[in-house]
Amino acid sequence: MGKTITTYLMTGDPKGPQYVLISNKICKMIIIPRSNLSIINERNELKTPSFYVLLGESEDSKPKAYIGETEDFSGRVKSHDYKKDFWNKALIFVSIGGAMTKADVEYLEYRGVKIAKEENRYDLENTQVPKMPTLPEHQRDAMDEFFEDCVFLTSFIGCSLFETEKDETGERTIFYLPRKGCNARGVYTSEGFIVLRGSKVMKGTASHYKGTKQRDAIIRSYCTEKDGELIMNADRLFGSPRAAACFCLGNSSNGWKDWKDKEGRTLDELVRKI
Repeated sequence: MGKTITTYLMTGDPKGPQYVLISNKICKMIIIPRSNLSIINERNELKTPSFYVLLGESEDSKPKAYIGETEDFSGRVKSHDYKKDFWNKALIFVSIGGAMTKADVEYLEYRGVKIAKEENRYDLENTQVPKMPTLPEHQRDAMDEFFEDCVFLTSFIGCSLFETEKDETGERTIFYLPRKGCNARGVYTSEGFIVLRGSKVMKGTASHYKGTKQRDAIIRSYCTEKDGELIMNADRLFGSPRAAACFCLGNSSNGWKDWKDKEGRTLDELVRKI
């Protein structure tokens, strides 16, 4: 079933402050770059209970995030601006009409931190894991639905903080890259190729491999050594099947030919049908 998404650029700048919402839903995601924090004084909805995420990006290591809740983001963000250096963008989730309570956003924070830690896609700056607040059953169900809209909207703008492996793969074909010292799994998406958590990647690199420095940085952030093997501890998106295969093998690779499904068909055979 299709969805209608409304995006409004508050200043007319596609990289500036904006909000995004789903038609016929009450969840509204406000996106504010750190360089545009002055706009918070103009937004009354930022003085209502909200669930929020601070995001920071890195090319080599995992992106960083801080997940929080507040009754007044316009006041809370001032503290984050002084005390937290890593972030460059804030995502604030409010209810259209301001219907959420303090307990509601505490529950959203609890769910957000729990899922983000389980999926391990981002390095969380949260020092404490919040406890689940007590909510009436009907209100917990309502907040679960609201949270699913938060997951959808973050995914819509390319943020995978709350996505699960099921969200990423769905009915998509899983491709494999088995080699001596490597046993990787991945999926091809509209954004690129995702190497899945649990994949075993090659420990060393070929002498002629030119991406060793960047590969080592990714390994430090995304891999754990177990019994002498390097295992991916989180999903990692690469720009192309080739880049994903080269990372897994520590060597040059034609990813379109080397990634194969369980029937042995290459990614090239299944995807490049034009």
